[in-house]
Amino acid sequence: MSTHSPNRRMTAPRIAARKGGEPIVALTAYHAHTARLADPHVDLLLVGDSVGMVLYGHGSTLPVTLEMMIVHGRVVASAVKHALVVVDMPFGSYEESPQQAFRNAARIMKETGCGAVKLEGGVRMAETIRFLVERGIPVMAHIGLTPQSVNALGGFFVQGRKQAQWAAIEKDAKAVAEAGAFCVVIEAVAEPLARRITEQVPIPTIGIGASPACDGQILVMEDMLGLNPRPPKFVKTYADLAGAIEKAIATYADEVRSRTFPDEDHVYGLD
Repeated sequence: MSTHSPNRRMTAPRIAARKGGEPIVALTAYHAHTARLADPHVDLLLVGDSVGMVLYGHGSTLPVTLEMMIVHGRVVASAVKHALVVVDMPFGSYEESPQQAFRNAARIMKETGCGAVKLEGGVRMAETIRFLVERGIPVMAHIGLTPQSVNALGGFFVQGRKQAQWAAIEKDAKAVAEAGAFCVVIEAVAEPLARRITEQVPIPTIGIGASPACDGQILVMEDMLGLNPRPPKFVKTYADLAGAIEKAIATYADEVRSRTFPDEDHVYGLD
């Protein structure tokens, strides 16, 4: 079981330096206890706007607010000692202008203590990424399937299945790298294209439903732990926590109803 060196905190420059080297391990996190458990084993924890779907039950990430991201970002950052904490900028918090993006990114970093922010979009967001980076805010980019654009895309579909689509996605990857992003998430992109982009750009690529050739991988923690009843097809589940939790709750309920809980080992007696 691999863990971090206990004396070094991951930073955006350290992640950027991993291009072509040891694969980057990343997961999402939304609350302190899972962040604390993941911290010794990962390089990067993303407080994703997927929190809206995972914890709040929304059908997409669009209802997530800046305040929600700040609350969850703060608790994750407070629990982490080693991993780089990155907080998603939610829909509507950065698209209007680079100035709007800077105000909200600065607020996220000041109020959460995170080490970077993430935003979606390639060529169209390159100017904003450059604006933020020049003002001291590390930016993680996100291309391919961009969930905040689900309505424009028409759904959650794999990108780049046809080679005619490749040029635009490659252009997005090059644009965010040139703008100064320290790494780029490639989501739900056909494997040959994700591999090709990884070979082309000078910054680390972090795949999610893309290619094992990416410089790193990220999954939604609840998906890989078996807590999502309908995980994406590309997700490998490493545990069945949903089954274990349901079994524990059922056992507890049975004991309460049969008056066999609490037993003598789980109550305070008299001295």
